Amino acid sequence: MTTGRKKIAFFKQGMYTPKFVLICLSSLFFSASYNMLIPELPSYLSSLGGAKYIGLIIALFTLTAGISRPFSGKLTDTIGRKPVMIFGALVCLVCGGFYPILTTVYGFLLLRLCHGFSTGFTPTAASTFVSDVVPRERLGEAMGIQGIAFSTGLALGPALGSFIKLHFSYSILFYSSSAMAFLALLLIVNLKETLPARQRFHLGLLKISRNDIIALEALPPAIITFLSYVGFGVVLTLIPDWTESVGFVNKGVFFIVFTISSLLVRFIAGRLSDRYGRIKVIAVGLALLFIALVLIGFLNTRSGLLIGASIYGLAMGVISPAINAWTIDLSLPEQKGKAMATMYIALEAGIGFGALCSGWYYQETISRIPLIMYCCAGLAFTGIGYIVMVKRNITTKY
Repeated sequence: MTTGRKKIAFFKQGMYTPKFVLICLSSLFFSASYNMLIPELPSYLSSLGGAKYIGLIIALFTLTAGISRPFSGKLTDTIGRKPVMIFGALVCLVCGGFYPILTTVYGFLLLRLCHGFSTGFTPTAASTFVSDVVPRERLGEAMGIQGIAFSTGLALGPALGSFIKLHFSYSILFYSSSAMAFLALLLIVNLKETLPARQRFHLGLLKISRNDIIALEALPPAIITFLSYVGFGVVLTLIPDWTESVGFVNKGVFFIVFTISSLLVRFIAGRLSDRYGRIKVIAVGLALLFIALVLIGFLNTRSGLLIGASIYGLAMGVISPAINAWTIDLSLPEQKGKAMATMYIALEAGIGFGALCSGWYYQETISRIPLIMYCCAGLAFTGIGYIVMVKRNITTKY
């Protein structure tokens, strides 16, 4: 009897609605669309004669993603969540189709710059959409589940991308990326808008003032996000080569293990952040992140890489839903998009900084990778110190 009542209460809280399911599925296809290219882009750029620009593969992508965040945050809070998500998915669809056409180094770099607008828009609006359609007391859990869908795309994407490249061609890989984006677009189109008072789009909305760029109330989670995601930029840039150097043929194997590990913990991590608070859960995640980055640099064998990947996945699976929910907790009700954009600006800045610096120092010298990983571990340790300081100054549950 008690179990039956709990089940009824579970569904009465209304989290698993069609809207929530659709946004999760669209997140899966969207993340798979752009991430399925990652393992093969370094070798593709080298084949074009641009090996020295390897650090720009991620850096340019995150540059435009970061620049577009203030716009996506403002538009999410004005014209609605749905149009912003649609625009991001369209960018993925179009860019995937142009990679086989623009086959020069500079053409490729231009596409990476344009492709970044996709993640600058869709994730901001998608996270805000989730916060609109789930009960607040289950926000961490919901962010965890959406993160599971997003991370599933991140895992399937690289594995599928490497498989397509091994058995077909780069062109088929790029067109497959567009196909994934098209599936995400179809799902988004079927969503019902959740912003109550929408404005019609006009060019004046693209005018960004100083107050539109950063939500000051969201700075604590943004700082932790930056410190956490510098390492992710390094992983995206260097792990394909590091994976190959230890003997793996499929360059997506690290991402498979990383994401499976992340999936296993996201659901429970989100629920724990609802119960015990975001800060405590994030601190645990940062400790795991420190350990993972040290191990990835130190254990330069196939088994060592997989151990590091699994702990890294646990770390990011713990941190991500708690950070997203904490950002919404601290946001002003009418400016949730702006708060999420602030957090994502920090995320893109961290990824871009990590990718650019690691690519500049790496220069295709495998022996330099461990030191880069240790530096990223140092940033994670700095994050632990910062969040302890924040905890002393915050008295609320979150």
